[in-house]
Amino acid sequence: MKGLRNYLDKIKPNFEKGGKLEKFHSLFDAVETLLYVPDKVTTSGSHIRDAIDMKRTMIIVVMAMVPALLFGIWNAGNFHFQSLGILQEKTFWQVFGYGLLKVLPIIIVSYVTGLTIEIIFAQIRHHDVPEGFFVTGMLIPLVMPVDVPLWMVSVSTVFAVIIGVEVFGGAGMNILNPALTARAFLFFAYPSEMSGDKVWVAGLKGGEGIVDGFSGETIMGYAAGGKLEQMPYSVSDMFFGFIPGSIGETSTLAILIGAIILIYTGVGSWKIIASVFAGGAIMGLLLNLFAVNEYMALPFWQHLIIGGFAFGAVFMATDPVSAAQTEKGKWIYGFLIGFLAILIRVLNPAYPEGVMLAILLMNVFAPLIDHYVVEANIKKRLKRLKTLKA
Repeated sequence: MKGLRNYLDKIKPNFEKGGKLEKFHSLFDAVETLLYVPDKVTTSGSHIRDAIDMKRTMIIVVMAMVPALLFGIWNAGNFHFQSLGILQEKTFWQVFGYGLLKVLPIIIVSYVTGLTIEIIFAQIRHHDVPEGFFVTGMLIPLVMPVDVPLWMVSVSTVFAVIIGVEVFGGAGMNILNPALTARAFLFFAYPSEMSGDKVWVAGLKGGEGIVDGFSGETIMGYAAGGKLEQMPYSVSDMFFGFIPGSIGETSTLAILIGAIILIYTGVGSWKIIASVFAGGAIMGLLLNLFAVNEYMALPFWQHLIIGGFAFGAVFMATDPVSAAQTEKGKWIYGFLIGFLAILIRVLNPAYPEGVMLAILLMNVFAPLIDHYVVEANIKKRLKRLKTLKA
């Protein structure tokens, strides 16, 4: 590592102002600060100092997503070979290897496209490359179907970074979660690639060699179509993730491991996570009370372990930029996400998954929630002050 540090110090003057590679300063800075803790210090004002910077925080979030990513890779291979009827003939590593070949290109396209745009904007603005895309670049693949065309991943990433982030002034100024912005763009621009029962299993769209009776339909697809009795998945399948779905969203167990990492390190807000699950549970209970169809009768707790609900609660709703900032606001914000997610999921026959829309909607209302929480606190303190003076 000392040799690498010496080499970076040797070439660094070329990337500084006046150097022959000055236009690539932002790219060099991004690489250097990823490998080493920056030596920059604050020069004025009061600051709280600790041992972690923003890049390290973002890396912790990526590490928390690793269990969901690894399971998603294996599950991609699992369902592909299931669809061909030859899963029993394959070893674990053959299954995992096939999934890796399908998922890795999506990750590479996401990072290369997004970081290229971030570096260009950073260089134009003479800023450092923001750290946020380290997380967004991983989130985007995890919320995509495994068979999504790579060019669509690239286009949706471009849209998310430019329209979802840069037009607002860059990372930290955006009002919408960038990864969900990418998914929403794909869903509304290319709905055939983001819905139906052919997009969740690799190779299913081709239809060649698929065994008779195999379906790549998700649990929510069965529920929305009133076919829950035909569903081949058990509760344990739902919890452990042996079901079709987006790459990183199927395994509730893997997602909960990530939640523990985020909460233990203090990176993710346990209040938002808990309140999202609480809101979803209460909405599910209300629907159970007035059940007039199969979807409304689905046990409320099953809503929490299917689709993208758990993934959205842990990794999307807790985005520190687009979420509510006040402590009371976090409870309100999270509760409304869970409540609306199940409401949209069940009562909208054209859209059986409501987590994405619920989070994006509450991203827009998060500043308003914080505003009223702050105003209520001010009024409470003024009233207390008047009482003391009296």
